[in-house]
Amino acid sequence: MAYTVTVGKTRWVFEDLRTLMARATPPRSGDMLAGIAAGSAEENIAAKMCLADVPLKEFLRECLIPYESDEVTRLIADTHDAQAFAPVSHLTVGEFREWLMSDAATTDALEALAPGVTPEMAAAVSKLMRNQDLILAARKCRVVTRFRDTIGAPGTMAVRLQPNHPTDDFKGITASVIDGLLYGCGDAVIGINPASDNPALLADLSRLLDGVIGRFEIPTQSCVLTHVTTTIDLIDRGVPVDLVFQSVAGTQKANESFGITLDILRQGREAGLSLKRGTVGDNVMYFETGQGSALSAEAHHGVDQQTCEARAYAVCREFKPLLVNTVVGFIGPEYLYDGKQIIRAGLEDHFCGKLMGVPMGCDICYTNHAEADQDDMDTLLTLLAAAGVNYIMGIPGADDIMLNYQSTSFHDQLFVRQVFGLKRAPEFERWLQRAGIADGDGALLPQHRRHALLGLVA
Repeated sequence: MAYTVTVGKTRWVFEDLRTLMARATPPRSGDMLAGIAAGSAEENIAAKMCLADVPLKEFLRECLIPYESDEVTRLIADTHDAQAFAPVSHLTVGEFREWLMSDAATTDALEALAPGVTPEMAAAVSKLMRNQDLILAARKCRVVTRFRDTIGAPGTMAVRLQPNHPTDDFKGITASVIDGLLYGCGDAVIGINPASDNPALLADLSRLLDGVIGRFEIPTQSCVLTHVTTTIDLIDRGVPVDLVFQSVAGTQKANESFGITLDILRQGREAGLSLKRGTVGDNVMYFETGQGSALSAEAHHGVDQQTCEARAYAVCREFKPLLVNTVVGFIGPEYLYDGKQIIRAGLEDHFCGKLMGVPMGCDICYTNHAEADQDDMDTLLTLLAAAGVNYIMGIPGADDIMLNYQSTSFHDQLFVRQVFGLKRAPEFERWLQRAGIADGDGALLPQHRRHALLGLVA
């Protein structure tokens, strides 16, 4: 079905909904690389005007990627909640944006709506929104998850403590873990990206983190970010696994490039649940995503990278994760060229995920060859804190010495806590107080010279 709009004396024709969505996307290098971006600012505006008049129901009738050939499309279609969708089913994309900005779109209303929002609907409306719209609407969305602590509660922001090491050195990892804990980080997860895929080493890393958490009775969870099938094998061998991790994408072909299917993810979740290691909840999955992954795998089917990213959240939503993280600038400038594109993408991803009922965090990051710097990350960090992001990354010095990219530091989370008055996960905050790391208001106490944690690296 073709979509047309006349702007001034020019009549614009978009051959199908997939093309219209791509042309309406704010500029980014990945879509230009794929040859699907608008050819001019005029075409981009025309596409937005045309998209605004598309009924939301159209996304239920016209699949951007065929139902018959893509299991992610089948998941989206087969799990759509028509009853949840009913309150907005009569709206166009433009009217949906107006509704999201209105007082009618309360936190409770958005929570009830989430199962009825398809990723294509979320992506479409985001294309019509300014940055401030993305912040306001996302802030009204609340997604709370639990394992050993509660993440996403009002007025809180958690931090993943990321103690990566280029040689998986246990002393180096432990030092980073202790450093992060003493800065009040780690309530989202203590998660290691291992340099090795040796199962014996991965098992030892899992035991290392489990030992620290158990010894000090820390109400948090650990994760060694390896392939889901490897984690299943570790669980079968009796290794203490808290969260099951996997990178996911928004098309079947892109997920196949990661070596996964929806059925494999189901097996991973079942394996994680079988251990019953959660104390306050059973959200056992941890997913990471990023705009450009489908394009880099030549698996985007002509769909713009932001819509592909939103489709990844449908995959995540199916498995009731504790954490979902858009690693927004990690893939590189071929997909998000500069700080402006990274900032916009981070706000889009967070909004789309939250609107769909996904517990969104963000790795606020960039690669060293991107046209971005730490000031850009400060901007995105501040905007996401205003938007109610569930969690961010905490990395020593903001410089990941194993993955070789720039992110946010242990110090950065202190900045947003002070500016926005954000607390940590409540169970973790109480532990910091008992451990003598923070006071009753959550502020770090000065110096920790005698704290028992330091004995681990003495």
